[in-house]
Amino acid sequence: MGKNDFLTPKAMANRMKAKGLQKLRWYCQMCQKQCRDENGFKCHCMSESHQRQMQVFGQNPHRVVEGYSEEFETTFLDLMRRSHRYSRIAATVVYNEYINDRHHVHMNSTEWATLTEFIKYLGKTGKCKVEETPKGWFITYIDRDSETLFKERLKNKRVKSDLAEEEKQEREIKKQIQRAEEKFNPDVVDDDVEKKKKDEDLMLKSGGVKVGFSLGGGVKQVVVTTGESSKRVFEDEEDEREEKRKRSGGGGGGGDEKRRSALDELMKEEEKKKERMNRKAYWLCQGIIVKVMSKALAEKGYYKQKGVVRKVVDSYVGEIEMLDSKHVLRVDQEELETVLPQIGGLVKIVNGAYRGSNAKLLGVDTEKFCAKVQIEKGVYEGRVIKSIEYEDICKLA
Repeated sequence: MGKNDFLTPKAMANRMKAKGLQKLRWYCQMCQKQCRDENGFKCHCMSESHQRQMQVFGQNPHRVVEGYSEEFETTFLDLMRRSHRYSRIAATVVYNEYINDRHHVHMNSTEWATLTEFIKYLGKTGKCKVEETPKGWFITYIDRDSETLFKERLKNKRVKSDLAEEEKQEREIKKQIQRAEEKFNPDVVDDDVEKKKKDEDLMLKSGGVKVGFSLGGGVKQVVVTTGESSKRVFEDEEDEREEKRKRSGGGGGGGDEKRRSALDELMKEEEKKKERMNRKAYWLCQGIIVKVMSKALAEKGYYKQKGVVRKVVDSYVGEIEMLDSKHVLRVDQEELETVLPQIGGLVKIVNGAYRGSNAKLLGVDTEKFCAKVQIEKGVYEGRVIKSIEYEDICKLA
């Protein structure tokens, strides 16, 4: 066995000394050799193998440096994508994780002299979101993978189709309500037809002239006649009023109750359908204020702190801008909690039948953990929801 063979004590001692990270200035990237001190590095530079490698480097130095730079950047971004894909993290932390591998591409062989220059390059090229803070440089990985873009497009298509189906169902429900009203309240339609017929008969009998006066946008028709014809008009009007009173007082009560019960049933069916359609496993949306409940972030002072959802990633992860520190975090919805405003404040319905609607908070029932809200805008404007769970509403920013 030779003096410096693999299993000799000398070789084992050299490997033990070389274990772990050593000084960067004594590393030769072309030969991929780490020296322990300045004298060793000097001896290596004078060796024949190093001289051959430097001749190769001298033939095309730009191409070699570009190759090492590209490899360094690719490996660094791969680490970001695997370990810190959805988080904002200090650049030094990622770099320390990167250089843990002894055989990584060292920065002194790339076109960037310092880590700061490399981080600025990532920000300029749009590969990472870069922020300079008093604590140092922070970076956030920007996901531009083809799979992610394809998923986002599919998600946008699904959202558009869901909205189109909702609008279609709302129109159908409106038509059903109108039909129900016409079915259970035929007196209104008959009264309009009778009025038109009587007006025409009066005009033929009296020979009067219709004069239209527009007051407040409405048109009121007055018949200008004299003598017996005017008496007949007023007598007919009184008869009509008496008939209406008899209908409303006599047999109208049962019809009103039937009509109300039918409309209530339609409303309940409509809410059940919307509840089945709009009840999702995810509830995060832009523009709401949430509370961070992650105990893992307690050391950094974010536990039970409030922030605004600026962006939603893959439906379940939100980019939260903290209200106090203005820091941006990526947190899963399981570690977030909805926030309620004061009574009279605006909320967003984030789940359930009326998902996506803005509403006004009217009251809170602390025993049943539910609230009373009134929808502000949209098709259901003015509708009051008497009991909606805390988890289904959230304060608007």
